[in-house]
Amino acid sequence: MTRTTRLFQLMQALRNAPPPATAAQLADALDVTPRTIYRDIEALRSLGAVIDGASGFGYTLIEDAALPPLSFEEDEIEALVLGLREVQHVGDPVLAEAAQNALTKLRARLPARQAHRLEHAVLTAFRYGASMPTPGIDVQALRRATWEERTIHFAYTDVEGRETERDVDPLSIVFMQASHNLLAYCHLRDDFRAFRLDRMRDLSETGASFRPRRVPLLRDYLVRMRKELEEYHAS
Repeated sequence: MTRTTRLFQLMQALRNAPPPATAAQLADALDVTPRTIYRDIEALRSLGAVIDGASGFGYTLIEDAALPPLSFEEDEIEALVLGLREVQHVGDPVLAEAAQNALTKLRARLPARQAHRLEHAVLTAFRYGASMPTPGIDVQALRRATWEERTIHFAYTDVEGRETERDVDPLSIVFMQASHNLLAYCHLRDDFRAFRLDRMRDLSETGASFRPRRVPLLRDYLVRMRKELEEYHAS
């Protein structure tokens, strides 16, 4: 880990930790020694971060120089909190952690009154009942392949237990019917298909690219889905 990376991680640890965060707590979070934390705190202060505290007492991030000033309307804050907390409940583990980090970054740069409103927002999100199905593949790798418009290969088990292998052009990942689904153009069926992430396994990239077709393909798929939904409700 480079020192620059470690400093970024230390800033995020300070945002996340209930203040004051001790050097021992921060060292444990970053897998370094407390002595390294002492040096890195001074480095962050020299870069403009306002960090209150000292060794033996703990540290509190007062002003985050890494983030620009932010200002939101009250309803915008509620919308942000609701959206990010929903991601914490329905997102994959990487996205859930990213949503938590985004909330702490927002809280660090909002004015005190708005930070208080974010911390105690009226709106929130909870999910009860059965736990979310666990994806059978690396969702972060799937998101990267989708964004970079790279064809992927995976094994798939359908609802009837039939197993196939698919090459698809990944278009979008959506949450529907209590599970995460990949919307894709399937080479085997030569048509659009949706695949549940918990039924996918052995994900890999084929080396082929379908750039720049993702956006128009996704648009066509969504138009078809909306038409099928309208026909279903009309029947």
